[in-house]
Amino acid sequence: MLRILYAPLFCFGLIGLATWLVGYRQLSPLWLLALLPVAILLSLLAERLAPYQPSWNRPHGDGPSDLLHALVNEALNLASLAAIPLLAGLLPTPALWPLHWPLWLQLLLAIAAADLGITLMHWLSHRSALLWRLHAVHHSAPRLYGFNGLMKHPLHQLLEASAGVLPLVLLGLPQDIAALLAFAIAVQLLLQHGNVDMRIGALRHLFAWAPLHRFHHLRYGRAGDVNFALFFSFWDRLLGTAFYRADYRLGDQDVGIGDRPNYPRDYLAQLLEPFRASAPSAVTPQTPAALRSIQQP
Repeated sequence: MLRILYAPLFCFGLIGLATWLVGYRQLSPLWLLALLPVAILLSLLAERLAPYQPSWNRPHGDGPSDLLHALVNEALNLASLAAIPLLAGLLPTPALWPLHWPLWLQLLLAIAAADLGITLMHWLSHRSALLWRLHAVHHSAPRLYGFNGLMKHPLHQLLEASAGVLPLVLLGLPQDIAALLAFAIAVQLLLQHGNVDMRIGALRHLFAWAPLHRFHHLRYGRAGDVNFALFFSFWDRLLGTAFYRADYRLGDQDVGIGDRPNYPRDYLAQLLEPFRASAPSAVTPQTPAALRSIQQP
């Protein structure tokens, strides 16, 4: 039952609760800072109760750096939210945002629009050598668990956030909707990377949760250039990058960067690595035969 209900309850329950608190109880968006640790703890608990790979629940020399990534990146998100009124004052922001819509519908619009921008930046980051250097920090993770979603180079997070949110700010995105959007993104990242053996069935046709996104972290060269979407999997159908194999279970040997198995684990080293002239340290491993045929999700 946990495997079946986890993803929809985690996603809709937490985002719905946040929307109710901020939108309808008129609480400060700062309350979302208290709700995010609850989401992280629920993710960690589910990973212990129903793990996809038990070995991924054990540290791989990445615990301290992952924690620092999460703290720094969420602090940057908070600073970005605080900067929205300043940006609105500095930039021409026509009153195009549908403030008369119900709050939940405004949030859904913001999620869909931001998802398109973030997905396209993500896709571009796998095709631009310069962007890949920054994005590789995220892909260097030796295992997949909830915290991996918050593990990003801060410069790459800034690029993704700008691609997804800046156009909305220019349309007059309210600060409370921006705060809810940031919280929804954090929840979705926990779901995408969670080490929970979730069974999402037909929901994979709509939502880009872990059963799809795990294949994006394949270490076999270009084999991982699939399932770029953050929220909605139909973007990958439009991009021609959708991939799913129900009969293939990923393990430690499948995750990471194939030609960089010794990518730094230390936080500061990971921040500096994109600016170093580092050559591949290994031959890219061959894609397993079971993954060579594409099956649309």
